[in-house]
Amino acid sequence: MAQSSETYAEKLGWPKGAKVIIFHVDDAGMSYSSNQGAIKSIENGIATSCSIMMPCPWAASFTKYAVKNPKMDAGLHLTLTSEWQEYRWPPLGGIRHSPGLVDDEGCMWHDVESVVKNADADIVEQEIRAQVERALKMGLKPSHMDSHMGTLFAHPPFLERYIKVGIEYGIPVMFPGGNNKLLIECLNNPLVKKLKAEGKWKEGTQLPEPAIVKQSKSVGEKIWNAGLPVLDDLHTISGDWKPDGDNVSPAQWGKFKAQKFRETITRMQPGVAMMIVHSSDITDAFRHISNSGGSRYADMLSMLDPDLKAFIKSEGVILTTWTEMLARRKQVK
Repeated sequence: MAQSSETYAEKLGWPKGAKVIIFHVDDAGMSYSSNQGAIKSIENGIATSCSIMMPCPWAASFTKYAVKNPKMDAGLHLTLTSEWQEYRWPPLGGIRHSPGLVDDEGCMWHDVESVVKNADADIVEQEIRAQVERALKMGLKPSHMDSHMGTLFAHPPFLERYIKVGIEYGIPVMFPGGNNKLLIECLNNPLVKKLKAEGKWKEGTQLPEPAIVKQSKSVGEKIWNAGLPVLDDLHTISGDWKPDGDNVSPAQWGKFKAQKFRETITRMQPGVAMMIVHSSDITDAFRHISNSGGSRYADMLSMLDPDLKAFIKSEGVILTTWTEMLARRKQVK
């Protein structure tokens, strides 16, 4: 997508040409390890924001922490899937009241495709509202909303309800409506891997424009015109980053991810981008949830990496939060 003459970062009052980044920790509330990873990444590292999975068992603990620490930029990771095999959760709307949103175990579906196939937009909106209301009931004013596993971006009627609820509550909805250079790379990552495996990849190959990107400009304008801030770009695939080899140490993995973030920042176009991590300070219990613990721990280490922090400073990169994004949007005439 060609870059427009004015980025959303510029519209929000940042200098022309500035690279502005939200380093964002997904999955707070999912587990104790996830909570600790988010807290350490923000309080001791470069992460600036996070979002909470309200249907999950450790959501109450993290929400209470965020309420006691109001400077923490904590939003809602709107959750419509329950992807793990043994560690699962039902919708907050209740099993009996959420037809199409639950599987045979009475939990949310394991994958996005099943949600799109079985759940209608009314039930999805009902669940979004239930998650917002739980947060508000606990005293949290969410800094923003985004979507676990991208479910709300996978089906236009779901996206419409997501935006509708955000506008109604005055809560920013995470949406990339700008140049989307990094997002196109992320969405095409499986295709690039396939071409490389087949020996058909060449640097500079023109990547196709994914469907969500084709409508992103108009959707972004709708959100902006409703008084909410909009991103220029979004990066989503740090979870795929791992160095080659079988005996990679946590420190090596964390350093590798930090280097990949430096490369990503170098490639990004001017504007405001959100870069997603899944920081977790892994305990032994986490292995009973998922085998992604190594990657999540490396995400946390990358957020704590002093070289990445120094690079950001030397490059003049501006770090921001959703709270600041909304405050700046309110100042725009």
